[in-house]
Amino acid sequence: MNLPAENLLSNETSPYLRQHSGNPVHWRAWSPQSLDEAKRLQRPILLSVGYAACHWCHVMAHESFESEDVAAVMNRLFVNIKVDREERPDIDQIYMAALTAMGEQGGWPLTIFLTPDAKPFWGGTYFPKEPRYGRPGFIQVLEAVDKAWREKQQSLAESADKLTDHVEARLAAKHASSSIDGVLLTTLANGIFGMIDHQAGGLRGAPKFPNAPFMQTLWLSWLQNGNEMHRDAVVSSLEHMLRGGIYDHVGGGLARYSTDAEWLVPHFEKMLYDNAQLLRMANWAFAETQNELFRIRIEETVAWLLREMTVEGGGFASSLDADSEGEEGLFYTWDKTEIESVLGNDSSLFFNSFTLSSPSNWEGKPIVCQTPAQSHNALARRAEVDAIKLRLLTARERRIRPGRDDKVLADWNGFAIAGLAEVGRALLRAEWIEAAVRAFRFIIEHADADGRLPHSILGERKLYPALSSDYAAMANAAVSLFEATGEVAYIERARSFLDQLDRWYADSAGNGYYLTASDSTDVPIRIRGDIDEAIPSATGQIIEAMIRVADASGDVQLQEKAWRVAEHATGRASRQQYGQAGIVNACALVINPIKLVIVDDLADPKFIPVANRCPDPRRVDLLVPIGAEANLPSLPGGAYPPTTKAGAFLCTGPVCLPIITGPDELEQALRPRVR
Repeated sequence: MNLPAENLLSNETSPYLRQHSGNPVHWRAWSPQSLDEAKRLQRPILLSVGYAACHWCHVMAHESFESEDVAAVMNRLFVNIKVDREERPDIDQIYMAALTAMGEQGGWPLTIFLTPDAKPFWGGTYFPKEPRYGRPGFIQVLEAVDKAWREKQQSLAESADKLTDHVEARLAAKHASSSIDGVLLTTLANGIFGMIDHQAGGLRGAPKFPNAPFMQTLWLSWLQNGNEMHRDAVVSSLEHMLRGGIYDHVGGGLARYSTDAEWLVPHFEKMLYDNAQLLRMANWAFAETQNELFRIRIEETVAWLLREMTVEGGGFASSLDADSEGEEGLFYTWDKTEIESVLGNDSSLFFNSFTLSSPSNWEGKPIVCQTPAQSHNALARRAEVDAIKLRLLTARERRIRPGRDDKVLADWNGFAIAGLAEVGRALLRAEWIEAAVRAFRFIIEHADADGRLPHSILGERKLYPALSSDYAAMANAAVSLFEATGEVAYIERARSFLDQLDRWYADSAGNGYYLTASDSTDVPIRIRGDIDEAIPSATGQIIEAMIRVADASGDVQLQEKAWRVAEHATGRASRQQYGQAGIVNACALVINPIKLVIVDDLADPKFIPVANRCPDPRRVDLLVPIGAEANLPSLPGGAYPPTTKAGAFLCTGPVCLPIITGPDELEQALRPRVR
């Protein structure tokens, strides 16, 4: 099949790809047909990977991909393929690993050159159209790569073979299994704690990312070992983020990262996954500290999700752009005159509660942030501060909004569903749980006739097959909904997701899973999903889902299987633990699974509110009405809880405490303690 000499992105599922459909570049999406074209023409491939909310992706697009001169060179010399990293994280991970193996700094846009059989031989990230920033101009790069390919094709092909072998060994290799124990988590947590910025929170240096997998490692270390310093590092990091400029104080929600070491200047794009994970971490921190800052930020972030990120049908969009009107952060920033124009005589309340900061390297309007004292003042006068924030939000809505990437990703939505279900339980907000139910239904209603999920949904367009991370995240979301609603159907649905993993993603030995399905036809390397990104790895999510479903259902065989998969994942992760904290965290759940069975009066519960306000990521909660006789959950050893009166059964692994007969006793048992 000969592809036409034109841009072919207009009918793609990805909004990011469709943003480039008007480029004079003859873009193709990643597909078997595009790869075949490169082989037929014996041309190298220019692969460009980015995403809709990426600022420098937009810059390179405007400078180079919209340029007739640049496009003419690209079309003459290369087969040009554009990839949305959010739709194809499998492709992105392969070639990002190749770039870092070349000794280059990773990031997006990823610009990498491949042989006609899709093996990488050279690359970089952003290239300006004209030489600057110490980088060559893009046309110079294109012509130099073409010259090297023509004159040194054999040596480049040999280098590409070796580089591909290296990437495959790193991302798809098999290693001997390794025993799992609590030492693994403790060692990693101590290492992460050694990198913590004890003044500003997060990891030392800049840029600063929320890094949810690392924060979870520290939190699990606190729960497992009673290490207060690890707990305090998480709490302090969250406080700094949620007072800093990285947080949207007017509209709620966290930006992707800050460009500085103080959480002040954000890269203004907002990602669904960051905010979904923020809900869970802020919920743990609020339960532990009772600091109202965390509860308020949960409420504001959920309000943002429901107001700005919900698509028709109830799913959640992927991201909001950093740019509007061609300027980064313009939608979110304010100057003093604008504040005074909107608030009038109430401006003093704003400036008592917030700061407009203009750091030296920032060229835009000032960024809203808070000092600790201002945060304290805002909490003390919350009703008044909420009123002025609403007036600012109303005024901001009249601005030109940043673009929204409306594609609904199954794995990111799984995180959002779990987060909403958990904070809905903790803060007694039934409407949040209902929003989680709607999003869950949205995803499963787009499964195909065989029950297989899509990875990406945009209106009537769907991208099949899903990744293993999609099934894992949705299985974990199903368990969280089961805990929030008591509906056993969610556990049955979680089991069906695990069945799909076994059918399409399991390795031949049954000891682990690949990121891509066995019938995916366009992946040059079938990699394991071991590497964390801004969310835990697919492997970590799978192990977590397996042990949570096993605990909820009392399935001993599934528990044993989770242990085996964890051992093999640990064997691989032991070589690069900092990039695979998600696996270490999941193994901590396998070692110390906690099951809480509550028998309670559902109309007037005494024990359920205690469990709701004491969240623990290691624990699965099962609710049983007083007097129930059927569908009772089993306790370890196969016994069933008596249901004649209210009580709670708290079990760690195979051992259960004596029945807990009072809510205060249950709260004492569930609260983490210093050891």
